[in-house]
Amino acid sequence: MLLAIEQGNTNTLFAVHDGERWIAQWRAATDATRTADEYAVWLSQLLAMADLSLASLDACIISSVVPQSIFNLRNLSRRYLHTEPLVVGENAELGIAVRIEKPSEAGADRLVNAIGAHMAYPGDLIIVDSGTATTFDVIAADGGFEGGVITPGINLSMQALHEAAAKLPRVAIRRPARNRVIGTDTVEAMQAGVFWGYIAMIEGLVGRIKQEWAKPMTVVGTGGIASLFEGDTQAIDIFDHDLTIRGLLEIYRRNTAGKGAS
Repeated sequence: MLLAIEQGNTNTLFAVHDGERWIAQWRAATDATRTADEYAVWLSQLLAMADLSLASLDACIISSVVPQSIFNLRNLSRRYLHTEPLVVGENAELGIAVRIEKPSEAGADRLVNAIGAHMAYPGDLIIVDSGTATTFDVIAADGGFEGGVITPGINLSMQALHEAAAKLPRVAIRRPARNRVIGTDTVEAMQAGVFWGYIAMIEGLVGRIKQEWAKPMTVVGTGGIASLFEGDTQAIDIFDHDLTIRGLLEIYRRNTAGKGAS
């Protein structure tokens, strides 16, 4: 069985694939100081709840945007799964063109998403990934990564607003009550500003990207915060929360084809 690890700046996803389907998924807060042994203790308990064990796992693929963590995640695979992991950006061949000036600067998560989206949707794509950062990535019809836009994520913006303005409280990020844009108190005004502000940013940037690209594009939304915007903007055509693990599985298959892997 394959253990796929997708690590973002805020959360880390662990998912198990049995060769036919994803059978278990768990998320943990990203902690760059967590050791391989700590990961193993945490993971073994969750596996047991799914009637699995570390011994059930014999393959591993890792995508991380936190370089300090890769050492410990690699050791988790080596020490407890007894297998050398595939690491996106190191020893995993992606099989796509990265058409930016400095290909090495493309984030592992953005490239994995590109592959996951290209596997599912034809034509030119925009991937809107809402997480610690909100990214807008352009994927050509042949699967090539063409570049994109990086902006602060909605949680990061709300945190900065609270920390920089002494009188502004920390508030939950959600659709404003009654769907109002004009807030009648501080909390409602903050929620309206962040929520509708990000809707406007998504719609504005998607429109500008489409105008610059000058060809039809399908817009795919993903990421931990993406569901917040479902039903509130027509700029995103499809919400797909499985882009990353689909991309990781495809990368694993491309690198193990003909080697007897499941």
